[in-house]
Amino acid sequence: MIRFIHTADVHIGVENYGKIDSATGMHSRLLDFHRAFSYCIDTAIEKNVDFFLFSGDAYKTTHPSPTQQKLFLTSMLRLYKAGIPVVIVVGNHDNPLSFGKANTLDIFDELPFEGFHVIKKPTILNLATKNGLTQIVGIPWPTRTTIALTDSIDERTSSDLTAYISKAVSSIIADYAQKLDPALPAVLAGHLTVSSGLFSGSEKRAIYGTDPLFLPSQLAISPFDYIALGHLHRYQNLNTNGIPLIYCGSVERIDFGERNEQKGFCLVSLEKKGTASHEFIPTPTRPFIQIEVMMQPGKSQTEQLLQEMRKKTLKDAIVKIIYHLPPDEKDTVDLQVIQRAAAEAMHIVDILPIRQQSTRKYRAAVKVDMDLKTLLEHYFSAKPELATKKDTLIEKALELYQEAQNAAEEK
Repeated sequence: MIRFIHTADVHIGVENYGKIDSATGMHSRLLDFHRAFSYCIDTAIEKNVDFFLFSGDAYKTTHPSPTQQKLFLTSMLRLYKAGIPVVIVVGNHDNPLSFGKANTLDIFDELPFEGFHVIKKPTILNLATKNGLTQIVGIPWPTRTTIALTDSIDERTSSDLTAYISKAVSSIIADYAQKLDPALPAVLAGHLTVSSGLFSGSEKRAIYGTDPLFLPSQLAISPFDYIALGHLHRYQNLNTNGIPLIYCGSVERIDFGERNEQKGFCLVSLEKKGTASHEFIPTPTRPFIQIEVMMQPGKSQTEQLLQEMRKKTLKDAIVKIIYHLPPDEKDTVDLQVIQRAAAEAMHIVDILPIRQQSTRKYRAAVKVDMDLKTLLEHYFSAKPELATKKDTLIEKALELYQEAQNAAEEK
């Protein structure tokens, strides 16, 4: 049996919430992501797996700081010291998209010892492990610099180029699959977008239309035993009735769009050819708590927020508070009281009031040539509370008008 860890999307460098840790001088969110990734490393060493597969996106940007690089490198070196081979697939956040520039993971190809395999172009890797040979087809984030293109493609539109890349990568995968030994374990590892995959909150801000898309049927093909993907931050199996097609998801939450998602990685077992199983292992993550209250009119707004806050465990959490104000009611929330009540939280993102818009009342369309009765009809039609008295009021108004006219004529 061959076992390996499948993880991806560590995104070291995300510092959108939090503060500077007084003990280390590093940002608290940087430490959160490092703690979660370290748990992956710990599990790999504890389980003594045959190899460690990282499916792309080590950092938030293609220009990580020296501190961020040190944290990721020292984590990976722990695997080397434990004798565990590491396979790294380059993701879109790792690739600078500029000709001649190194990607953020190229450094592992330059280390003066064996055990690291960086896949920056589509390739077949025959990986020797302590329990036998494993065939790995690696597909990095597909761009025009990683996929061989014909000269004619330069004249096409951006959407044509994206479609061309999708087709080219699908052909490469199918071609490599035919070259594999059908008797040996085989894994497809890629940083790709599957058409049926579910995006998380942070990813929905990306330009989805520019991603080369792939159907599950283009990836989950024989003789692959397991499809190990990165890019989408939500753990999901997109081929439950066939070859496991797995996004392991990110190891930590990036924003509030991911607050309800469990984060982790996969421990994969290839027991025999054609039989793969995996276990999703949650990582220790920072709680994201969003408190949202629809304010009831006539009650203490501060107390309504406090009541909802008491239902949550705010200690060490990242907290966002949203409250909806009734129309035409003033905001009377005591922010100091709310902040004191959330003092145990690691970080308060915002205390945000949202005012409900009152229904706009449209005035009836009137014209200068309308007679009095028509004008009165328009006026009372705009007053629903007078609907039952409309006819009587119009009649009385016309009578008063006629009396006034008669009195004017008598003078």
